[in-house]
Amino acid sequence: MGREDDYTIGPKADLTGANLHRADLSYADLSGADLSDANLTGAILTFANLTGANLTDANLTLANLTGANLTFANLTGANLTRAILSYATLTAGANLTGANLSYASLSGADLTDATLTGANLTGATLTGANLSGATLTGANLKGTKMRGATRPDGSIHE
Repeated sequence: MGREDDYTIGPKADLTGANLHRADLSYADLSGADLSDANLTGAILTFANLTGANLTDANLTLANLTGANLTFANLTGANLTRAILSYATLTAGANLTGANLSYASLSGADLTDATLTGANLTGATLTGANLSGATLTGANLKGTKMRGATRPDGSIHE
């Protein structure tokens, strides 16, 4: 194992600890897949379906998840440093507890009702993102760019 083509990619796939470094998984259906502890550094997951996927402790540093669907996904402890999640959907119970989103781009992302408890969003860009109902208890928002973002209380950040 170790090469991306050694893995079966698809819904409910068991990719625990998989090395998918720089893999192109654009438009892939990984709904319900187990990607816990997977190495997705620099992976391209544009418009991928990750609904209900388990990405606990996965490394998504520099990954491109533009337009990806992460509804109900578990990203607890995931490393998303400098990842691109622009226009991604992380709603309805997406769990990013303790995730590292430092310097990530979440412009236009939908984080309605997402859990970001203790998440590190240092320097992240959330321009135009929707955080309605999101839980940000203990999250680090230092240096975060939020112009035009909808706050958890529904107000718009100027």
